[in-house]
Amino acid sequence: MMVNRRFKERYERGDIPWDLGRPDKNLIEMVMGKQIQPCHLLEIGSGNGSDSIWLANQGFQVTGMDLSEIAVSAARERAKSAGVTCTFLTLDFQQQAVPGAPFAMAYDRGCFHSFDTGYMRKKFARHVAAHLHESGLWLTLTGSADDPPRDTGPPRRSVKDIVYAVERYFEILSIRAGTFDSQRDIPPRAFICLMKKRKQ
Repeated sequence: MMVNRRFKERYERGDIPWDLGRPDKNLIEMVMGKQIQPCHLLEIGSGNGSDSIWLANQGFQVTGMDLSEIAVSAARERAKSAGVTCTFLTLDFQQQAVPGAPFAMAYDRGCFHSFDTGYMRKKFARHVAAHLHESGLWLTLTGSADDPPRDTGPPRRSVKDIVYAVERYFEILSIRAGTFDSQRDIPPRAFICLMKKRKQ
């Protein structure tokens, strides 16, 4: 798939501006604010492992997965250096089931928004739901259409885009406007969306 190839190539070039080398502030706020409790969690698109490792330090049992073998290898080394236990896997989430499912929660920082069509985002949401326990949670950090048009940075999606993709599979518990944690002088705007799997 085009999206998969693009991400793999960017890791090979080292062109990964989304990698902060630290956990995202939005994730920290959700956990510290007790909106998310320690549980068996799947991080989709775990990259170099910063968020997964931080979550493991907070008492979460974490499985992280990514398309990039380079990212997964780096994440394993980081976890080893940090002295925490995480499982990191290289696989294509859209095409493969993640071992260890079902999970109590899924988390992604910028994967859901990377698909250009409503159909593909809906397919992604369906696959997330399939990996969760009944009433499992999904936290997604998604680029916001409130950001002005620009040549680089995360894709811009509207609340309508999010609702269209997830509504059949998830109840939206909260959605708020914010910004990605970022190295940029002006951080990209984001929607921080917490959802609960619907009973099927």
